Amino acid sequence: MSYTIADLQYLMVRLRDPLTGCPWDLKQTPITVVPHTLEEVYELVDAIEQGDSAQVQQELGDVLFQVIFYSQLASEQGSFDFSNVVNDIVEKLLRRHPHVFPDGSLTSRRATIAPDDAAIKARWEEIKQDERQQKSQHSVLDDVPQALPALTRAMKLQKRASQSGFDWRELSHVITSLRDELEELEEAIALGEAAAIADEMGDVLFSAVNLSRHLGLDAETETRNASKKFERRFRFVEQRCKEMGVSGEGGTVDPQLDLFWNEAKAAGL
Repeated sequence: MSYTIADLQYLMVRLRDPLTGCPWDLKQTPITVVPHTLEEVYELVDAIEQGDSAQVQQELGDVLFQVIFYSQLASEQGSFDFSNVVNDIVEKLLRRHPHVFPDGSLTSRRATIAPDDAAIKARWEEIKQDERQQKSQHSVLDDVPQALPALTRAMKLQKRASQSGFDWRELSHVITSLRDELEELEEAIALGEAAAIADEMGDVLFSAVNLSRHLGLDAETETRNASKKFERRFRFVEQRCKEMGVSGEGGTVDPQLDLFWNEAKAAGL
C-alpha cells in the first residue's frame, strides 16, 4: 500500500482532533512550530550536501509535514487550507514562467524558440517587481525575510540593491572595500571602543559576503564548507594529541598543535 497526500492531510486532522488527538500536536501554534521547521529544513540541506538520497527522501517528508501542519492550523482558524497553498504556488509559478506557459495556463504550449537565460532573468525580476507593487511594497528590499540566516540575508540584500544599479562594477573595487573595512576594524580595536569594534566587525563580514557574491559563490554554503573543513582538521588534531600525549589545556598553546594542524592540511582534510 502506498499512502497519498490526502492520507497525510487526514493524519494531520486526526492528530489535531480535540478529543482523540495527540496532546503535543494539540498544543502547537504556528509560532511554536517554527523552530521545528527550521531544524527540518537544515536537516534536509545536510542530507542533500551529503548525497544521501535515502535520507533526502525522509527529510523531504519531514518538510512536507511542516507545510501540512501549518495548513491545518490555518484551516482551523478559517484563514486558508492546503488547497489554497497549492493553488497560490501554481498560480505564481505560471505567472513567473511566461516563456514556458505563454497564456498563463498549464495547458499552454511553450514558444518555439526559448529565450536565453539573461532574458528569462530580466523578465523574472520585472514580474517580481510587479508583485511587490501589488503588495504596496515600495522598496526592492521590502520582502527580504528578517528570519533568513545572516549571511544569506546579507547576500540577498546586496543582490537586490545591485538590481537597482547600486553595486561595484569591478571585482578589484570589492576587494579594496573589504581591505578598507579591515583597516577600520583595526583602528577601532586600537582605540578599544567596544561598540565601534562590533560595528566594524559587522561591516567586515558584510563586505566578505559581498566579495563572495561577486565571485559567484554562496556565502552561507562556503561558510558551512569551511566549518566542516575546520571540524575535520580539528578532529585530526585531537586524535594526534591523544596518540602523542599532548594537551592544549591550561591556557597555553603547545606548538605541537600547529604541527598536527599542518599534518591535517597536508593530508587533504
